[in-house]
Amino acid sequence: MSRSDVFTSRWGMLIATLGMAVGTGNIWRFPRIAASNGGGSFLVAWVIFLFLWSVPLMIVEFSFGKRARRGTVGSFVAMGGPGMAWMGGFVALCATGIMFYYSVVTGWCLRFLAASVTGGLADGESSRRLWESFAGTPQSLVTHVLAIALGVGVVWFGVRGIERAARVLIPTLVVMVMILAVRAVTLPGAEQGLAFLFTPDWSQLASPKIWLEALTQNAWDTGAGWGLILTYAIYMRAREDVSLNAFLIGFGNNSMSLLAGIMVLCTVFAINPQAQSEIVGAGNEGLTFIWMPQLFAAMPGGSIFMVLFFAALSFAALTSLIAMLELATRILIDAGWKRKQSILIVGGAGIVFGAPSALKMEIFQNQDWVWGVGLMLSGLFFALAARKFGLERLRREVVNGDGCDLPVGRWWVFMVGILVPVEAVVLLVWWLRDLGPGWWQPFATFSVGTVLAQWAVALVVLLVLNRWLAKTSSSGNDLTQQGGAAS
Repeated sequence: MSRSDVFTSRWGMLIATLGMAVGTGNIWRFPRIAASNGGGSFLVAWVIFLFLWSVPLMIVEFSFGKRARRGTVGSFVAMGGPGMAWMGGFVALCATGIMFYYSVVTGWCLRFLAASVTGGLADGESSRRLWESFAGTPQSLVTHVLAIALGVGVVWFGVRGIERAARVLIPTLVVMVMILAVRAVTLPGAEQGLAFLFTPDWSQLASPKIWLEALTQNAWDTGAGWGLILTYAIYMRAREDVSLNAFLIGFGNNSMSLLAGIMVLCTVFAINPQAQSEIVGAGNEGLTFIWMPQLFAAMPGGSIFMVLFFAALSFAALTSLIAMLELATRILIDAGWKRKQSILIVGGAGIVFGAPSALKMEIFQNQDWVWGVGLMLSGLFFALAARKFGLERLRREVVNGDGCDLPVGRWWVFMVGILVPVEAVVLLVWWLRDLGPGWWQPFATFSVGTVLAQWAVALVVLLVLNRWLAKTSSSGNDLTQQGGAAS
């Protein structure tokens, strides 16, 4: 691997990977889920699962990328054998399926950023009117295409383009979220929000729902098990640490979630405590694009902070979208395609297959449901592939190998070999537990049937194509043998 094919420094890699991890799930989902599950009580379980799910899986992903130097399909073949190519294919398909509608979300963020700058969100109800006239219309299709174009423009230049974009977007994002959080805690009445978020009611931890929601939030907002960390780890320098990077990304990501929680909940309690129940009941879209602008509109100088909020949200969405585009592009590069050809194909597919979600909210919600739950299966596949390679061998040769600054003990073998698979199965059962009337309907927006039907089609096709996937994933340039050149 040449020096132009790797991140220029650990800082460059960390900031790009943090950009991958920090997305809209941190800023719009975390505050709502925390508010819905007891605030401080949820926080306890959420921190615990950072160590029981996210960090162990991130170590696996960093290890796969560093060892195999290939995308998800090639890495699963290299680490687990040719018979596991279909698993790597599912991880790629799941992340790409999310990309198809995540670009729509990024477009929404850009549209509301423009409205906040031009004064289109000046009063409390204007956000609701804009949302109702924009979401699910051709206007949303336009911003979806714009988001894809911005992401393609970055990935076009490879790892150096990704690093340059991250060096601008992520520090700016962190500063904006910190300004918003500081402003929120200085509002009269904000102390109620802080108390709610940081004071646990220990009795609530007897509820399984809080633990399951905390595990789910870790799975969704850290990026563990998505294959995105693996993709960026391909471009690690040869003597780069695995475990320390995983811990740093985990702490950095969750710190951003905490700042977002402080920002949202302190603002809610300070401006309109009675709105808390409505915030809790709102979906992700309702909280971000309807309620937050109304709260900012009621705040002194709120128009400035509203611009900062939507700029931060847009930056977070864009950096995560870039990672998803790179993941899909890397798969094609491994199959022998040139980067520019690959990103044009991926960008075109993103525009076409994301269009239905841009034009119809029911399709957007269905795809979010199907592939969001699919991430649990992706995490399980990573654990199984690591077990096939040999967890102790992986720990000794890669995790604690060249460049290791933070050796990992045998606890990690137990977590990935036993605990993570159990957690993944429990999450899958919990999310698919509703077997009420109509559960089997494959064309319903939310049902067990629609998840199982779409997964079944994907898995059957991948299993049929397994041998072809294993063969084509090794068609590109062999980076494994060249890894030492980047040290």
